[in-house]
Amino acid sequence: MRSGLMWATVSAAAFGLSGVLARALIDAGWSAGGAVTARVVVAAVALLPIAVIRLHGSWNLLRRNLSLLGGYGLIAVAGTQLAFFEAVAHLPVGVALLIVFASPIAVVAWLWARDRQRPTPATMIGTICGLGGLVLVVDVGSGNVAWSGVAWALAAMLGSVVYYLLSARDDGELPGIVLAAGGLVVGALVLSIAGATGVLALHGSADPARFRGFTTPWWTVVLVLGIVTTALAYVSGIAATRRLGARLASFTGLCEVAAAPLLAWALLGQPVRFLQLLGGAMILIGVAVVRSDR
Repeated sequence: MRSGLMWATVSAAAFGLSGVLARALIDAGWSAGGAVTARVVVAAVALLPIAVIRLHGSWNLLRRNLSLLGGYGLIAVAGTQLAFFEAVAHLPVGVALLIVFASPIAVVAWLWARDRQRPTPATMIGTICGLGGLVLVVDVGSGNVAWSGVAWALAAMLGSVVYYLLSARDDGELPGIVLAAGGLVVGALVLSIAGATGVLALHGSADPARFRGFTTPWWTVVLVLGIVTTALAYVSGIAATRRLGARLASFTGLCEVAAAPLLAWALLGQPVRFLQLLGGAMILIGVAVVRSDR
């Protein structure tokens, strides 16, 4: 339990840092596509040797799980992360992450529509609470809503829904680190091809990344973005899930939502309004209720 909670905390903090680093690169002149491609490529290079060792030469596992790896790479990695980075280019990091993190509520709606799985009263209460929190987080009443950022965040949320649904299809045959590395490799290829063909704006900048009170070279941000917030985040998340179980690990993942706004305030100076904090608390409560109700 102790080691599992430690790994879960490391994973949540690492994932929470990604939006802050991405925003710093974007402000330095990077496109969202360039930042996410650099992140995915570095993470894929870091994890690929470990995944090859973990396979022990069982290449037939990859052939049997091509559709799962393809879905992870195309949607859960490339699509979701690109949409999230586009969202943080227009919204405060904490606001974008809170919208994305409401994905369990969208999963409830999808299962209700597809399989007629009527939610229990507790899940309905959690869903209503979460939707109310989203309204406060987006700050609709202010008249200064960056709707393009909200749209990208909602797209990232839908990508996160696909991630959960694909995870539910996994039969445990493919090792978690192989699944993560395979998805990252597919995502890196998709993003690189989209950039090379002009479908995706793919450009960077040699200007230093500016944070609150200091600057740092661009390449250090890219390395931390790929190795710490992606490779380490995936590996530590897998370690946490295996020690705590999927259900408890999913609750500890809520720490990511708490970490991201604090990191954005400390490193970028991005404030969060009181009503947005209240909305964030409502989303967390709603997601917690939905996840705790089988």
